[in-house]
Amino acid sequence: MTHHTMTDLAELYRDLHAHPELSFAETRTAAIVAERLRALDFAVTTDVGGTGVVGVLERGTGPTVLMRADMDALPVREETGLPYASTVTSVGPDGAEVPVMHACGHDMHVTALLGALGVLAAADDWQGRVLAVFQPAEEKGSGARAMIDDGLFSRFGTPDIVIGQHVAPLPAGALGVRTGAAFAASDALRITLFGRGGHGSRPEATVDPVVLAAATILRLQTVVSREIAATETAVVTVGAVHAGTAANIIPDSAELRLSIRTFDPDVRQRVLAAIERIVRAEALAAGADREPVIETEYSFPAVVNDAVAADRVRTAFAEAMPAVMVVDPGVVTGSEDVGILAVEAGAPCVYWLLGGADPAHFAGLTSLDEITATVASLPSNHSPQFAPVIEPTIGVGVSALVAAARAWLRA
Repeated sequence: MTHHTMTDLAELYRDLHAHPELSFAETRTAAIVAERLRALDFAVTTDVGGTGVVGVLERGTGPTVLMRADMDALPVREETGLPYASTVTSVGPDGAEVPVMHACGHDMHVTALLGALGVLAAADDWQGRVLAVFQPAEEKGSGARAMIDDGLFSRFGTPDIVIGQHVAPLPAGALGVRTGAAFAASDALRITLFGRGGHGSRPEATVDPVVLAAATILRLQTVVSREIAATETAVVTVGAVHAGTAANIIPDSAELRLSIRTFDPDVRQRVLAAIERIVRAEALAAGADREPVIETEYSFPAVVNDAVAADRVRTAFAEAMPAVMVVDPGVVTGSEDVGILAVEAGAPCVYWLLGGADPAHFAGLTSLDEITATVASLPSNHSPQFAPVIEPTIGVGVSALVAAARAWLRA
C-alpha cells in the first residue's frame, strides 16, 4: 500500500471515530462507505437491513468471498483524551439522550475493510466475487439478521466463505486465530417479576417484588456455580435491576436484565432452562399472584471458525505477513453476530482478532504469561478508555483481510 493511501485511511479512521452512530442509525457512516465503494467501481446497494451497505466486485468466475465489517458504536462517554475523541450525544431508541463512542472498534473494522477493498480493486491477479458487507447493529445482535431478512443472499448471492476481524487489546501487529468455537453464543433476557404493591409500613399486605428480585438474583448465581460442570463454560450476568420509586412504597413489579454467554448448544439449553425454573420457583416461593414474564431481547449463536478454512487463513497470513505474530487467543466470552451470516449461508467462517494495543506496553516482555497479564490490564472493548493505536493496527488489518480473501480468490 502506498503511504498516501495509509494516510488517507488514518484520516478516515479519525473521522469515523469522532462521529460515532448508534445501532441502526449509522447513516453518516453508511454514506461514507457507499461513496468510497462507488469510487472503487463496486456495485453498491444501500439501506440493506436498515442502514446496511453491500458492495459487489466481480472478476470472472470463482468463489464468492463475503468480507464483513460492522459499523455501530455504543452509548458510552469517551474518556480517552484523544484529539479525535467523540463528543457526540444522540437520542437512543428509548428517547433518552446518551453519549456515543466507538468503544468497540467498529470504526477500525470499517476503515480496514475499505482499505482492503481498495487493494483488491486495484489488483487484477484474482478471480471471483468480493461481497463486501457493512453491517449495522452488531451491538444489538440484530444487524446480521436484519440484512439476511432483507434478502442479503437472495439478492447478492451466497458466499463460499465468510471472513472478518475484530480489534482487541492484543499487541498491535499481532493477529489471533482460533479454530472451533471462537466467540460465545449470547442471549439477552428481560425478566419481569410481579408482586403486589402497597405501603412501605405494611409489607404483610403486599407481595414485595424487591425482595423477590433480590432472592432471584442471588439464586441465579447458582446456575454456573452449581449446575455447570467445571469443564464447561457459561456466564450468567444480571446487568440491570429496576424496581420502585420511593422508600415508603412497595412497588408492583421489578425488572431484571440478563446476559448469558455459552459455547456449547447443550450447555446453553441447560442454562436457559435453569434460569426459567429458578425465576418461576422464586415467584412461587414469594406468593406472587402472577407468573413472571421472561422475554428474549436477542439471541445469537457462537462464532465457530471452520478448521480447514482457519488453517488456510493462517497459512495465508504466514505467507503474506511473515513478520506478524499469529497467536491462538483462546475462546472469547464476548459475542458477535457475524456467525449468523455464515450459518444462514451454509458457508464456513473465519473470524480473527486484530491486535490494537500500543506495542510499547509489551516492550521487553518474553513469556506468554507476562503478555497475557498485560492484555488483561489494558482498557478492553466497551471501556471509555478503549483506543486502538492507528498504526500498525490499520496496516495489519488491511493486509490480513487482503491475505485471507486472496486465499480463496485465486488467479
